[in-house]
Amino acid sequence: MPQNDQQLTKNVVFLVLVAALGYFVDIYDLVVFSVIRLKSLADIGVPAAEMRTTGAFVLNMQMAGLLVGGIVWGIIGDKFGRVKVLFGSILLYSLANFANGLVHDITRYAIIRVIAGIGLAGELGAGITLVSETLSKEKRGYGTMVVAVIGLFGAVAAAQVGKHDWRTAYFVGGGLGIVLLALRLGTFESGMYKNVAKIKVAKGNMLMLFNNWSRFYKYLCCILIGAPLWYVVGILVTQSPEFGKALGAKELLDAGTGIMYTYIGIAIGDIAAGLLAQLTKSRKLTMMIFLLLTVVSVATYLGTKNITVSQFITICFFMGFTVGYWATFVTIASEQFGTNIRSTVTTTVPNFVRGALIPISAIFDLLVVHYGMITSGYIMMGALTIISLFALSQLKESFSKDLDYVESDEDPVGQFNVGS
Repeated sequence: MPQNDQQLTKNVVFLVLVAALGYFVDIYDLVVFSVIRLKSLADIGVPAAEMRTTGAFVLNMQMAGLLVGGIVWGIIGDKFGRVKVLFGSILLYSLANFANGLVHDITRYAIIRVIAGIGLAGELGAGITLVSETLSKEKRGYGTMVVAVIGLFGAVAAAQVGKHDWRTAYFVGGGLGIVLLALRLGTFESGMYKNVAKIKVAKGNMLMLFNNWSRFYKYLCCILIGAPLWYVVGILVTQSPEFGKALGAKELLDAGTGIMYTYIGIAIGDIAAGLLAQLTKSRKLTMMIFLLLTVVSVATYLGTKNITVSQFITICFFMGFTVGYWATFVTIASEQFGTNIRSTVTTTVPNFVRGALIPISAIFDLLVVHYGMITSGYIMMGALTIISLFALSQLKESFSKDLDYVESDEDPVGQFNVGS
């Protein structure tokens, strides 16, 4: 192999690794509150009777930050480059982590989680966009799979660190982010973005997603196909102590343990989904299979009466595996749009899915009042699955799609190749 090709290969491998480690820290901070929810809230004086509602409030504040940050970082990524997002986002949520370790009241706790959420919003979208644009169309699925798999083990790290002092868990998250900043110095911008930066075309204009019905509908469908994943993580696993009581568990189910095994399952599921997509040459078929498997795993969880801790761990792993389509889902979104708004789409879509936990949580809470935890769990899963499968059916297969094009309002189709 020529020396230049060897150097290019090393640079690409380094880029994928740095993006993966960034997502590792991102996921650590994203789930650390769910892991230490009970301990941290109790320590700052939240009454036991208010744990579930207060915890949902703080988590929703974090998700609101993700919604805002997804828009901000997505636009920055398209206007000024993907690498700048990788630097700025991790710096913001690392500082927020340090601040969270110093809070003593629920108001400051919630406000800082909003700031952390804004920072967290940029990492995955920028990383997946950069990897998708740098690797060949035959290999980009492997690259995004590596990013997701390594990144998802950040949840395992959060679960382990969270077993100790909850303030230390936040300090560790902040420290990991600062260390990662040093590695980011060696990253480089994608060639596709550099080419688009030279031409006169709107970049990072989010209005382009709303002023063209075809683009808007496609964008909405990209968001809807991922909704079941965060329902599983944000409701079924995060509120496992409450679900355990409803199922007649004799021991308290620990959300931190559940999240750890769920994310181990997601990481392995991401490998399986990525390989299945490469084998079948179809991300849509892969998504459909995993969405249907999720129904099976959730039904198993909600139907396990007198659930034991060992059963809970096994089921969490099973549920995690079945929602292990995160990398596939984000890659689908990235492949649906042109280079000039790709970062905006790839950053906002997963964060809007995470943010969808706010209305999902609100609807779930309303259902619980009338139907209880278990029946409400079934209703929400059924509704989200139907919506996701319909949205998936509306998207075109993008496995072998050439990504070197831009979106334009002047073209009747709304797209044109950069070289045209």
